[in-house]
Amino acid sequence: MESTMKEIRGCDAPCVLDMDDAATVGGGVEDTYGEDRATEEQLVTPWTVSVASGYNLLRDPRYNKGLAFNERERETHYLRGLLPPAIVSQELQERKIMHNIRQYQLPLQKYMAMMDLQEGNERLFYKLLIDNVEELLPVVYTPTVGEACQKYGSIFSRPQGLYISLKEKGKILEVLKNWPERSIQVIVVTDGERILGLGDLGCQGMGIPVGKLALYTALGGLRPSACLPITLDVGTNNEELLNDEFYIGLRQKRATGQEYADFLHEFMTAVKQNYGEKVLIQFEDFANHNAFELLARYGTTHLVFNDDIQGTASVVLSGLVAALKLVGGTLAEHTYLFLGAGEAGTGIAELIALEISRQTKAPIEECRKKIWLVDSKGLIVSSRKESLQHFKKPWAHEHELVGNLLDAVNTIKPSVLIGTSGKGQTFTQEVVESISSFNERPIILSLSNPTSQSECTAEQAYTWSKVWSLLSTTLPFCQNLLFLQLQCYG
Repeated sequence: MESTMKEIRGCDAPCVLDMDDAATVGGGVEDTYGEDRATEEQLVTPWTVSVASGYNLLRDPRYNKGLAFNERERETHYLRGLLPPAIVSQELQERKIMHNIRQYQLPLQKYMAMMDLQEGNERLFYKLLIDNVEELLPVVYTPTVGEACQKYGSIFSRPQGLYISLKEKGKILEVLKNWPERSIQVIVVTDGERILGLGDLGCQGMGIPVGKLALYTALGGLRPSACLPITLDVGTNNEELLNDEFYIGLRQKRATGQEYADFLHEFMTAVKQNYGEKVLIQFEDFANHNAFELLARYGTTHLVFNDDIQGTASVVLSGLVAALKLVGGTLAEHTYLFLGAGEAGTGIAELIALEISRQTKAPIEECRKKIWLVDSKGLIVSSRKESLQHFKKPWAHEHELVGNLLDAVNTIKPSVLIGTSGKGQTFTQEVVESISSFNERPIILSLSNPTSQSECTAEQAYTWSKVWSLLSTTLPFCQNLLFLQLQCYG
């Protein structure tokens, strides 16, 4: 992926990892505000609130323990009379909450219950999630978070994270200072234009950064106070949302072009000034035309990461390496065919090519020839190069034009089929039977999420393949986990 980014931003552009401290003084970019605010001794908010006792303590999710406060704590923190007399351990509270959650029939109801718990008792929320991760991960994140984002306006009760809209242009640093935590290590930010496989959800995409960071705490051990979810509201082109009386965002079409670029630049500058050089900014669910550009533009000045381009790629490459232990051969000995040539597809393809290049010492251009991509117009080939977006051009190989996936499978004869299209049931029975006809053990990775948008289910792949052993997976929440589960049936 680094090689593709260099092509976009120019070969001579320095990498942030290669730059010395002097090169990034004042934020590493033009210091709009005149000084690096991260070095100032100043309050994060214009006021100071001490939450140490009494009624306010019970309403601070970071410190509230509910009925788990013991007698001494109730006395010390002036909680007498504010709680029933019973003292209930965290373990018993956990059993009660899980019992209640399991009574709900709809996943969205479970999601809302978990979000209410997170806003009321942070410790219990993470204890519950850590101890019941297999059951609750699909509730807190995909697939349920997709429905939650679609209905975010209707279920919205209390704000989570930080909302920065075009109304705040010119004042973004002031908005960041309104957040009560100063020592932020990770920011997950979205503009809501490409939420999962659901499209433009505008301001309602906040569910993604909130859910993602909850998993980073539960599974990765990051302090909740070090995490900041942000939604940049630049409008939406979703007419249904614009006409929805419960929509919580700006009711205008999306900003584009220079207006959008200036807004993002002010945001990136303000983040570094407020939180310093080391804050990680994770771009999440930006549309293709912005995602690659932002990663290329700020990759040399900020600590940035795009989960859709880079995170998914690392997970899938790990899965492929594990798969080779079962199916045999090296990465270079296999042929890869992708359905989907967006952020995820091209990101995975590039990382595979980079690893093949590392293993074989061959030029990256040669390694890319083992990898083929199919987009909405068919196989990406050299005759289409002039009309392709820049991130697709490295995958335009010499070949005749092929119009659909089935014909591409029959022509290319891949041993690995990867779906990142965001379109459900596109790995049809014909496609699976075809790839199985010339592979004893085909690798089929259906990666699109939410689950309704997966190219096929694992059960379908196993049933249709009719080979004695098939390695396959669907990955409805590949970005939540830092590993890829692969199943092999003999």
